[in-house]
Amino acid sequence: MDAAPARHPALGLGFDVEAILAGLRPWVECESPTFDAAAVNRMMELAGREMALIGARVERIAGRMGFGDCVRARFPHAAGEAAPGILVLAHLDTVHPVGTLQKLPWKREGGTVRGPGIFDMKGGTYLAVEAMRRLGLAGMATPLPVTFLLTSDEEVGSPSTRDLIEAEASRAKFVLVPEPARADGGVVSGRYAIARFSLRTTGRPSHAGSTLSEGRSAIREMCRQVLAIEAMTTEDCTFSAGVIRGGQWVNCVATHCDLEVLSMAKRQADLDAGVERMLALKSSVPDVLLEVKRGVTRPVWEPDGGVMALYARARGLAQSIGFDIAHQSSGGGSDGNFTGAMGVPTLDGLGVGGAGAHTLDEHITVGSLVPRARLLAGLFATLA
Repeated sequence: MDAAPARHPALGLGFDVEAILAGLRPWVECESPTFDAAAVNRMMELAGREMALIGARVERIAGRMGFGDCVRARFPHAAGEAAPGILVLAHLDTVHPVGTLQKLPWKREGGTVRGPGIFDMKGGTYLAVEAMRRLGLAGMATPLPVTFLLTSDEEVGSPSTRDLIEAEASRAKFVLVPEPARADGGVVSGRYAIARFSLRTTGRPSHAGSTLSEGRSAIREMCRQVLAIEAMTTEDCTFSAGVIRGGQWVNCVATHCDLEVLSMAKRQADLDAGVERMLALKSSVPDVLLEVKRGVTRPVWEPDGGVMALYARARGLAQSIGFDIAHQSSGGGSDGNFTGAMGVPTLDGLGVGGAGAHTLDEHITVGSLVPRARLLAGLFATLA
């Protein structure tokens, strides 16, 4: 790829902050937690209709494993759909349960706007759609075909959609991921490796009042395991216990306790060693059983020449707009892990500025909307 032009017409499209916010608000107020397939499907319907209105051929791909559907939207192109092009890879599921709007309503305050999923990652996804809308209104054809793939289970590691993501990426020349921008406004050129684990302890029940000593608590043993697991964290590989459930009756010694653990490493070899340590865990007492199962894994994605050339193009476009973007490898996996590990030139973190992902302080910065939309439009209009 050659250096970006000094000023491409796509960088001057008529993006309007108020119009962007008006379009984004219904997306944010359509709550779509991963484990509520019906809620995710309502969000897919909203986004699919939006893209159909701007000329895309929209397909609904049925969900599986209990997760919601996906949407694939292909924009018409002279080269035809089979030609390798740009894949915009995004997810519309969030970590916020239905009802979060009561605690975190859409609210514009000064230079920020709050709402569940607005930062991770409905804001960036909407900007990518808006960029295609503005290019269409201006009558500007993209050099490459553009396809959007909107998935439903990214927040839990993409167990039901990885095959779909990789199949679509294998037909792409570039992958753009509008996940949130980094804190410095930069983009993501690599991601750490991530593994998930499910653990279960099985003890011996007894009446907690009259025969306490006869029982063996699954909860007690799992608590020991949590402390041991998190103590394994090093600079090279981290371990975090994120979900724990145990017991059924307060007057019974718990028979079962379940735990979910996330491990992350900058290098694949370090994650592989961490996986071995997790799978080798043993119960600390002989009469409580411990089972450890490995769950979904995101491979490490390290930048190569194709990624760095794509970053150079994006940086040149950003500088033409009037800002600069650094690049970094980042924790917190995304579906870019899969496409980057495949060797398809991938650039992540192209979405909005803001902070508070996965919290009740999730927000975006209004000032980032137009520049980031212009950057996405510039990439659509110049990648070839």
